[in-house]
Amino acid sequence: MAKKVSPYLQAISNDDSLPIEEVATQLWMTDLNNSFRWVLRPLLQLFFAILLHIVWFIKRLPFPQFSAHHFLQKTICWFCRYFVSPEANLLILRHFATESNILNFLSENTGHEHRVNLYPKTINDMLNSTFVDHDQELFDCFIKLGKSQAPISNNDILPRCTWDSWQPINMDDFHIKRRSTQILDFETSHALFMCLFCFLLKKDEYRDAINGFNLDQSIAIRVGRIINEPNLTELAYNKYPQYLLGPWNLGQRFLMHGFFTEHLYARLETIRLIQLEKSSPDSA
Repeated sequence: MAKKVSPYLQAISNDDSLPIEEVATQLWMTDLNNSFRWVLRPLLQLFFAILLHIVWFIKRLPFPQFSAHHFLQKTICWFCRYFVSPEANLLILRHFATESNILNFLSENTGHEHRVNLYPKTINDMLNSTFVDHDQELFDCFIKLGKSQAPISNNDILPRCTWDSWQPINMDDFHIKRRSTQILDFETSHALFMCLFCFLLKKDEYRDAINGFNLDQSIAIRVGRIINEPNLTELAYNKYPQYLLGPWNLGQRFLMHGFFTEHLYARLETIRLIQLEKSSPDSA
């Protein structure tokens, strides 16, 4: 017997006001309807939030700093493989692809050669395409991009863009082996990951990682100038990168970063498909 979906969840499932691919929406709706999310998440999030702040404080004491990137990634992949729901795992893999595409689009259409190649298709792929690499690629991209271009002045709604580095997301390319123990939703899993990251990264590495979300606003501004859509900044919940934040409210900020990349990817993919259709011989 199918689980009844509340009217609110039905409403947001059918709302297409914000750009987001239907497959991403359905994955998130399934994750929200996870029974364990409403039972385990409040308890575990409270426990791990307290633990996170304790670890955050200890890491800032004048002790020798240490990190264990490889062990961190192996632990996360093991946890994803056996305990994280298939829908949450697919959302994680999609996030690597959406952000890689956005950064490559930004670099390619501002005359820069820097490219990101983090497109894991399985959980095991994340042993190499790591979360640490994911953060560093974001910072490297901004370092190499340098100054932002001035706003474009023409009135072309869909200016011609370059898509050579763009890799459209095909869900058939992702492979997740389903197990009966995979019961934890996205947010509950992330609550555990936060503590692992804080403990197994150096204090500055972790501080940079949790503040990298605030570059969402800068990405929206830069991409908006390329496609002539300055209102893209409305999609960015995380803003003002000069204001450094601690771990407070980290779960929500991380989640909103994920929504931002999905929204921006969907908008750019729509533009790409429109341009592809216009350039095809049949449209002439």
